[in-house]
Amino acid sequence: MTVATGRNPWIGHRTERPDAPLRLFCFPYAGGGASVYRGWGEALPADVEVLAVQPPGREGRIREPLLRDMDTMVDALDAGLADELDAKPHAFFGYSLGALTAYELARRRRDAGRGEPLHLIVAAHSAPQLPWEDEPLHDLPSDLFRERLRELQGTPAEVLDHPELMDLVEPMLRADFRLNETYVHRPGPPLDCPITAFGGVGDDHVPRDELAAWGERTRGGFEVRTIRGGHFFLHEPAARGELLRTLATLLSGR
Repeated sequence: MTVATGRNPWIGHRTERPDAPLRLFCFPYAGGGASVYRGWGEALPADVEVLAVQPPGREGRIREPLLRDMDTMVDALDAGLADELDAKPHAFFGYSLGALTAYELARRRRDAGRGEPLHLIVAAHSAPQLPWEDEPLHDLPSDLFRERLRELQGTPAEVLDHPELMDLVEPMLRADFRLNETYVHRPGPPLDCPITAFGGVGDDHVPRDELAAWGERTRGGFEVRTIRGGHFFLHEPAARGELLRTLATLLSGR
C-alpha cells in the first residue's frame, strides 16, 4: 500500500513494505514532485520499497524555501535522507534533473564513506560531465519562459493556461531549471555501483550518445536502455509500463 508520510518531509510517499530488503529512492524532474511516482510501488516487486523524494517548494512542501543550486540541494538531501538511506540497502532512480541529483547524492555519500547505492538508474538526462549547451531558461522574461515551457511539453496545459496557478508555480520551476542549468560537474573517481541509463527513442533533447557517456561515471556495469517515447516518456502510459517492467527485472533478486 502506498501512503503519504509525515515522518520525514523529504519522503512525499512510500510503499509500506518494512520487510522488503531493498529501497528504491525516486528523484523527480524539474518542476516535479513525489506525486510523479505515485503507483510505482504497486507496479514493482514486493521485495522493493519505493520512497518518492519530495524537494521543498512544491506539493506538500509548497511553503518552504526553494533550493537554487546543486550543492545546497545535495547538502539538504544528505542530511534529510540519512536515516532512510542508512537503514537498508537501496538503489536510486532519477528522471531528468533527478538523475543529476541522484548522482551527486551518491557521490557525496561515497566520498563521506557512507557507501553507494546498489544501482544508480538515470533517465532522460545527458551524462553529468558533458557541458550544458542549450539556451538557459531560468532567467528568461516571464512570457518567454512560459512559451518555452509549452514547447518542452513537460508542464500540463491546464497549469500553463491558468495564469494564477502559473504565478504560483513559476518560481519553483525557475529554481529547478536554475539547478540544472548552472550545474558544473566536479572531476572525481567514478562510482563503483552499476549505472543504467534510460532514454526515449523520440527524445530530441537527450540523444543516445549523451546517455552512453554515463558509462564514464562508473567502474561497475553500464547499460543504455531505450524506451518507446519522447523526453517525458514517464507520462506516456505504454512507455511507463515498459519502464516499470524493466525496472522490476533490474531490481529483482537484489
